[in-house]
Amino acid sequence: MKFAMTTVFAFAASAALAQDMPATVADIVMESPDHTTLEQAVVAADMGEALMGEGPFTVFAPTDAAFAALPEGALEEALMPENRDKLVQILGCHVVEARALAADVAQMIADDGGTHPVTTMGNCELNLTLDGDMVKINDVVTVTAADMEAGNGVVHVVDGVLLPAM
Repeated sequence: MKFAMTTVFAFAASAALAQDMPATVADIVMESPDHTTLEQAVVAADMGEALMGEGPFTVFAPTDAAFAALPEGALEEALMPENRDKLVQILGCHVVEARALAADVAQMIADDGGTHPVTTMGNCELNLTLDGDMVKINDVVTVTAADMEAGNGVVHVVDGVLLPAM
């Protein structure tokens, strides 16, 4: 009987936690005051529905400050309707079709000898490394906040915009 009560309690606690968790990675972005530019770009690229899908997804979410650091006019140009395909590719560089929490990423980096290669939805090749306890992407972008979990994945905040190879 004690086992059954423990199991019921654990299930109820798990369900309560799941109710507090945002449903999708898109919800995390839309609810964040630091990701209004990313939200605008996702809407312009018509990618919201994809990020509300089943997943799993890992999203490396650039902050508004990261977008502001792009060369002058680059963001405005990318947001133009005629540049939608390019914007989709740029945003795709930030999405991996897998759920990877920070501890998982650190373990993959260690298992791969210090660099873990990843291919994104946008077909971008990323190299993940550790700088102390901070995850770096392509030795340029840093994960500044990790493990914002949603029902369909996880969001990691990054301090730079990942661009496709030209």
